[in-house]
Amino acid sequence: MHASVKTILLNGTPLDFSTLEKIGSGSFVPVVAEQSFERVDAAHKVIADRIALGLPVYGANTGVGSMKDRLWTVDDLSEFNTALVRAHHFGTGPLFSPVIVRKAIAIRVNTALGGHTGCSVDLVKAFLGLLERGVVPAVHRHGSIGCADIGLMGQVASVLTGIGEAFFGGALLPAEEALRRAGLEPFVMLPRDALAALSVNAPAFAAATDVMREAASAVRILMATGLMSSLALGASADPWRVAATLGTRGEALVGSWLYGQSGVVDWPLPTAIHDPLSLRMTAQVFGAVVDTLLVAAERLVDATYLSDDNPVVLGGQVHASGASLPLTTTLYIETAQIAFSHVARNVLNRCILLSNGVRRNLPINLVAPGEVASGLGPLMKLVVELYMRVQSLAVPLSAQSIVVAGGLEEEATFLPLIVERMETQVRDLQQMAAIEALLSAQAIDLLGDTSQGVTRIAYDRVRAVSPIYMRDRPLSKEIEALHAEFASEDLLRAIVSAAPMPEFDDFFALGH
Repeated sequence: MHASVKTILLNGTPLDFSTLEKIGSGSFVPVVAEQSFERVDAAHKVIADRIALGLPVYGANTGVGSMKDRLWTVDDLSEFNTALVRAHHFGTGPLFSPVIVRKAIAIRVNTALGGHTGCSVDLVKAFLGLLERGVVPAVHRHGSIGCADIGLMGQVASVLTGIGEAFFGGALLPAEEALRRAGLEPFVMLPRDALAALSVNAPAFAAATDVMREAASAVRILMATGLMSSLALGASADPWRVAATLGTRGEALVGSWLYGQSGVVDWPLPTAIHDPLSLRMTAQVFGAVVDTLLVAAERLVDATYLSDDNPVVLGGQVHASGASLPLTTTLYIETAQIAFSHVARNVLNRCILLSNGVRRNLPINLVAPGEVASGLGPLMKLVVELYMRVQSLAVPLSAQSIVVAGGLEEEATFLPLIVERMETQVRDLQQMAAIEALLSAQAIDLLGDTSQGVTRIAYDRVRAVSPIYMRDRPLSKEIEALHAEFASEDLLRAIVSAAPMPEFDDFFALGH
């Protein structure tokens, strides 16, 4: 292990976002205490004893899926377990990032440490060896319907046996070569090891924690751009104070943050007795997404330690399990996706208000006085498209049905696909934040306002890339550059540092 890499203890208890980020980055390597291995070994002995008696154990000495009733002889077990891993190496499409693959391996290890999986201690140590020696299996992300990510974990398990591809030292290599360079030997699967290495949702959970943290980052930046546009539009801060006192958990968090930050700025007098809903209900809209993200993320943290294996060892017995269907977690994640569509609409509405030229006597399309220009109004077409993209991806997938494996597998969550769609939503929301900031900066300059606090941070980021809009000019490259800026960890850290929201920021390890 490299001297700069630190260790972090796994013991079968929940893994929080901070721990997963440390492991995913590769700067921390997980280790396991001996007492945790004792639980793993005790469960494995239950499996081994049952097989020694000639009794069937699903996926250990029987086939899987439609082959569940095929009982293999002792002489066939070694070949069967090796073949089982290879049969489930069928992922396609783009690769998961090394960060997600490391997290997935850590989650698989951690869920096994509860003592219910029945795999061997050697399998757990083989997984840990990949993380310790810096071998990252190449995992293509298409190949799971969200009821045990067998086609995804099959690519990880295959690398353990010397099959497939893996990254080592920055190079993509045949798995056998990657193991050799790392000083590791191909692993020989014992009965139960093969299915334990395959039949879990660890990749989907890992990818979900990654996108949920990215979504939380986007929400924090969107709150800053929403405050910026509310400043430019002369919104009343009173409804935020009410939300801080009388709102739900998320509403109170957001209302308190918005109202507190409005006090940092020389806030203009309200321009109307009763603001439009898109201004008056900002705390409710962002509060809903904050709340749904927190609840979904809490369920994800639960998933990092609860066994989703089938079968499981419980009370010294082997039981069939339905835990490979993570429906509760998936439904909460889908709820967060619906909340994103409300945030996108809220951003769209404020952008339209900025462009309409009604509030505070702003010029239509934010055209500078005396200039002959179309101004920033045409950008509304892009903002509307981005909103519709976010909205269209909020339609739930988990209720879709499909029957495979001889009618044995008719339930699915499609969690990996849901995560992939959420990634697109987050990217579109980040671009919407960039455009809202661009419009707000133009309005602030036209009004002669002075921004401070997080609004100043956002304003300065806009003006570092995009000068005040006087005459019509192409904006494509500016918007893409602003998108990158408003999706950056650097901006997130600046906002979290200047205006923290600890209950939310700390949970998602934002700005660390």
